[in-house]
Amino acid sequence: MRREGINEGKSNQATGHETRKAKTPTMLEFSPGLAGVPAAKSKVSFVDGRTGLLEYRGIRINELAEHSSFLETTYLLLYDRLPAQAELDRFSADVTHHRRIKYRITDLIKCLPEHGHPMDALQAAVAALGMFYPARNVLDPEVQYWSIVRLIAKVPTIVAAYYRLRRGDDQIQPRDDLDHASNFLYMLTEKVPNPVVAKALDTCLILHAEHTMNASTFSGMVTASTLADPYTVVSSAIGTLKGPLHGGAAQEVAEMLKAIGSVDNVRPYLEQKLAAKEKIMGFGHRIYKVKDPRATILQGIARQLFARLARHGRSPLYELAEEVERVGEELMQAKGIHANVDFYSGVLYKTMGLDTDFFPCIFAMARVTGWLAHWLEQIQD
Repeated sequence: MRREGINEGKSNQATGHETRKAKTPTMLEFSPGLAGVPAAKSKVSFVDGRTGLLEYRGIRINELAEHSSFLETTYLLLYDRLPAQAELDRFSADVTHHRRIKYRITDLIKCLPEHGHPMDALQAAVAALGMFYPARNVLDPEVQYWSIVRLIAKVPTIVAAYYRLRRGDDQIQPRDDLDHASNFLYMLTEKVPNPVVAKALDTCLILHAEHTMNASTFSGMVTASTLADPYTVVSSAIGTLKGPLHGGAAQEVAEMLKAIGSVDNVRPYLEQKLAAKEKIMGFGHRIYKVKDPRATILQGIARQLFARLARHGRSPLYELAEEVERVGEELMQAKGIHANVDFYSGVLYKTMGLDTDFFPCIFAMARVTGWLAHWLEQIQD
């Protein structure tokens, strides 16, 4: 199941695997944004935008969302197979053991402006990790494995540390008895989270873990092509993910819903945006011509979450989001524009109590898996 990776324009929100046949330009032809230019061969994931299909290593995303965990899915993406129980136990134990960060990384985070964007703090801290864990020999399997473990383990700790430190609160150390998602939520509040909320976050991480040759993955692969260490690779990808046309979209969705305010304002707001030819955040995708399959899964999770946790099973935020999607689909149906993964992920993260400017960091916590899977595939080829 090996297919060509295609770049599709400036924001590079692209599938690595197009169903149409791409035309490879000659040396004299100009292709804006590298649109349609084969960039790599990969079997990490596959997308069919016309039917709304997304697969990780040949397994459909809805199956993984329902039956897998983030760390099991991570192993699948990295090593091209689901792990045996003993392998998953070892991998999970290694990740758990390496969650803590050096006190000097914490000191670095403390020195950053409290009003800065969290993605800038994350990028700086991840780049600094490479100085504490030199990984110059990227062709060494041991270097590869422990770099992967440390990045997956420590990125959530960095995000949680900045989340608290910029508020003037002490950093909360990880707990080894909690799973990946539960531990992250614990480090934010020092409270063991509701299992329903933790499971919802774990599923969000699965859905955001990989999406073929998108902008941040392409950026990371360019960096990796120089045999730069994996910390530098991930740092460069984080910088690309920050943009509002990529990982920043979930934050924009939350701000849009806040601006709309109520169900009664939905239609006038959207009609005004469309009349002004302005983008409606959370809608549209360079690949999907139908509704993003990840958005469908997240919508179901949001519905279940609110039904169990919201007062009387109702949530004004969720009802507002559903009305925005309903009216948006009605107004943009002719253009083939539908809700994407960022639409309902923003709603879920807001419900979990996260600050909106941290939403892209949750995306990065998940996508580090995809970046490392492509990095591993590229340097082994």
